[in-house]
Amino acid sequence: MNGHFYEIESVALPAHLSSLSKDVPIATNGQPFPWDRMRLPKTVYPLHYDLTIHPNLTTLDFTGVARILLDVHEDTSMVVLHAKQMQVSNVLLLAPEGVRPLRVLEYPPFHQLALLSDSVLTKGRRYEVQLEFAANLSDSFHGFYKSSYRTKNGEVRVLASTQFEATFARGAFPCFDEPAFKANFTIRIIREPRHISISNMPKVLIHRTLSLPGDLLEDHFDTTVKMSTYLVAYIVSDFLSVSKTTQHGVKISVYAVPEKIDQTAFALDAAVKLLDFYDDYFDIPYPLPKQGQWNIKKVQREPVLYLIVFMCFPADLAAIPDFQSGAMENWGLTTYRETGLLFDPNKSSASDKLGLVKVIAHELAHQWFGNLVTMEWWNDLWLNEGFAKFMEYISLDITYPELQVDDFFLGKCFEAMEVDSLSSSHPVSTHVENPTQIQEMFDDVSYDKGACILNMLRDFLTPEAFEIGIIRYLKRYSYQNTVNSHLWESLTNICNSDDLDEGRIKHKEFCSKQSIQSGASKWFSGDELDVRAIMDTWTLQEGFPLVTVEVRGREVRLSQERYLKTDDPSLTEGFLWQIPLTYMTSASNTIHRFLLKTKTDVLYLPEKVDWVKFNVDMSGYYMVHYAGEGWNSIIKLLQHNHTALTSNDRASLIQNVFQLVSVGKVRLDTALELSLYLSRETEIMAVTQGFGELVPLYKLMEKRDMAALENQMKGYIVDLFRGLIDRQEWTDSGSVSERVLRSYLLLFGCVRNYPPCVTKATQLFNKWRESDGNMSLPVDVTMAVFVIGARTPEGWDFLFEKYRSSLQMSVKSRLKSAMAVTPLQDKLKWMMEQSLHGEVMKTQDLPDVIVSVSRNPRGYKLAWDFFRANWHTLIKKFDLGSHTISYMVTGVTSQYSTREMLIEVRSFFGSLTEETGSEMRCIRQAYETIEDNIRWMDTNLPLLQGWLDKRSRRDVHEDL
Repeated sequence: MNGHFYEIESVALPAHLSSLSKDVPIATNGQPFPWDRMRLPKTVYPLHYDLTIHPNLTTLDFTGVARILLDVHEDTSMVVLHAKQMQVSNVLLLAPEGVRPLRVLEYPPFHQLALLSDSVLTKGRRYEVQLEFAANLSDSFHGFYKSSYRTKNGEVRVLASTQFEATFARGAFPCFDEPAFKANFTIRIIREPRHISISNMPKVLIHRTLSLPGDLLEDHFDTTVKMSTYLVAYIVSDFLSVSKTTQHGVKISVYAVPEKIDQTAFALDAAVKLLDFYDDYFDIPYPLPKQGQWNIKKVQREPVLYLIVFMCFPADLAAIPDFQSGAMENWGLTTYRETGLLFDPNKSSASDKLGLVKVIAHELAHQWFGNLVTMEWWNDLWLNEGFAKFMEYISLDITYPELQVDDFFLGKCFEAMEVDSLSSSHPVSTHVENPTQIQEMFDDVSYDKGACILNMLRDFLTPEAFEIGIIRYLKRYSYQNTVNSHLWESLTNICNSDDLDEGRIKHKEFCSKQSIQSGASKWFSGDELDVRAIMDTWTLQEGFPLVTVEVRGREVRLSQERYLKTDDPSLTEGFLWQIPLTYMTSASNTIHRFLLKTKTDVLYLPEKVDWVKFNVDMSGYYMVHYAGEGWNSIIKLLQHNHTALTSNDRASLIQNVFQLVSVGKVRLDTALELSLYLSRETEIMAVTQGFGELVPLYKLMEKRDMAALENQMKGYIVDLFRGLIDRQEWTDSGSVSERVLRSYLLLFGCVRNYPPCVTKATQLFNKWRESDGNMSLPVDVTMAVFVIGARTPEGWDFLFEKYRSSLQMSVKSRLKSAMAVTPLQDKLKWMMEQSLHGEVMKTQDLPDVIVSVSRNPRGYKLAWDFFRANWHTLIKKFDLGSHTISYMVTGVTSQYSTREMLIEVRSFFGSLTEETGSEMRCIRQAYETIEDNIRWMDTNLPLLQGWLDKRSRRDVHEDL
């Protein structure tokens, strides 16, 4: 990256800048800046940071000193690193020859500093630089930022916490803020005695805390393992903690504000159980050591018994009152929203419990996937996030079988397909350069599609082979950075000998079994199974395939194309996947497998069949279209014997058939005929997918003037599920899936004014209100009860008072959601304003409030106006490119379906500059979604009207 250097005005410039063309970046002092790329040069690498940080929680600023040990890889006279919105001073080079000052140039567009030396830093030598710095605590949710909470007595208390992923460490201290620049960190925090500080590592045993002049204390933390800057974390607060130790000897502590510490027990137990699971599953002890605590583990390795001595390190979890995302995997100090960590068994619902353990499972999986082994650059973020999302389900299936997580995984693949079916989608692994593009990678493609293609690969390779491969990957690349191909290599030839491959030994039984099972062995033979060739088709091109299946006698004709919502067919050309197909037929429960590598192919069945179902359990990330009589035979099966297929298979058929309507492959009346079977459906995945396909149809109509058809559609859905709603008890009984489904059905019934629901919910709300909220409501029915209560001004005000006084995070969350469903427009507007202000309602909740109001038929215009009026505040608070901004952009606009609204949306986003977000992918997604909605309505409204009319005539005829 570096050519020859030329001296220009005493600044050493690389050859590619030497012409001083108009493109040369200019530093803040008017001099040319000696580096013109967003990515840092590879001339020097940091080895160790010695950081002292002193936050002042009264003046809301901080000062610090960073000493960075550098390893010089090429002769250079400059060090380029990151710093953002901070004053840097007294920059020194600490060389063997002595201490000397360095000149500093600053280039804010790239958040870069250049430290210029009068003499050359020699390749192969090590130097230290020291920088003093000062900045304000951020008032956003990233960098080193201010958070606050209000006590029961109304006192506001302030704390400071960090959120550095993806590119925000540079706002807290000068650093090489790219994931491949891994280093060790030694941190000291200066604080007042009324606070505590915590960081990635425990405090050192000697000189843990020193007293300083001015009634200050300095906490000394142990040196971290080698890690990326985005994983550094520290918090200064008045938190309390509770602790337990895992079976492997790791001390786990959960931190929270004092008045909520009694809501941490469940999270603590979950963290203990999950860390033990990962320790065993990955066959790698939790990797951060703690000095002074030793654990001796007996490990049997034939023929010798080894005593492995390793040092244990605590894993801290902290609930932060102000937090933008769900959680963050900082190594040794994971941070969470309060709703993601605090749990009251008497006030939290089944879905609260499920959500909480999923988020803890995700962040603890990152301690291996992401922290121990890190992607080289953000283009492969999915190696972190796809794996962590996938491991949520693998870990909880074993540690919390009662949560039935398998019932919810499929929904993640459907969500990913929503985004991936647009031409604005991106490959799982895609080029990114600037911070906004990097932020945009934290989306459903990296997380959910990443998890779904891993699940497909696991099913294809077998779970045992997959486990061997990922253990090999983690052991091979510990404390290093990886790219896609490293993972595929680790999953290839898994039974071949490899000195580093402890996983092979661990699973030698599996491999010896494979060698004698010739039928299965071909999946593990290098020439016949090229994992990289298969998976490159899923990670290096965007979108996903639609497989068309046509059965003619014993012959099954297959073809593949890209599934894309577009009116431009040329956009689907040039795509080809290697698809691990699975199928079963009416003749046998056996799952057959076939790798489709070509555009078309033919399979032969041993005998004629009544039906065939491809993509068994939808373990593959693709849709299936059954041409000819295919859909009719499936509709017949569902109507007469729907349990012949699993609930996942039924859910995938519902999703596939309605999505195929959008691309003109299937007529709407075919999809609606299939939906009729749902009156006999009871399983959560199929029921919620039925709602997921049918409800959006009337949501589009709510934003148009077509009340008659809208009400007909609503009536059809209520009729379809009436029997299931009627069978729901207003209690907290049953399995987790049954309880989550109950909450969903009763809420739907009440929102849709189904009389038995409304009557019961009204009675319960009145009793609850008369008891001043002290009566214990079954948790699963509270949303239905609160939504009915929020319909009157008095009921809404009562809910708000309970919201303001409650310390239970899950209760507050449900109250907030119910208040946003009210038809009272003045209340909706007030909620958005208060959330923006951030005192009574937290600003972290503003995105949810805006999107909820936008989905409310009485609020969508208010939400759109509020969103536009406050755009500049929102992008400053939540950051350009963030998932939060994307969620608001798509959430507010996704139910528009008129050309007038498309023009209005284009007009607003078209008026933005690149600095204010005009280039964000989510804006293109918003345009495409509205265009797709318009096409859908133009094509299908007459069909929908005709089918509903025909059905109502049929029902009347049946009644007669």
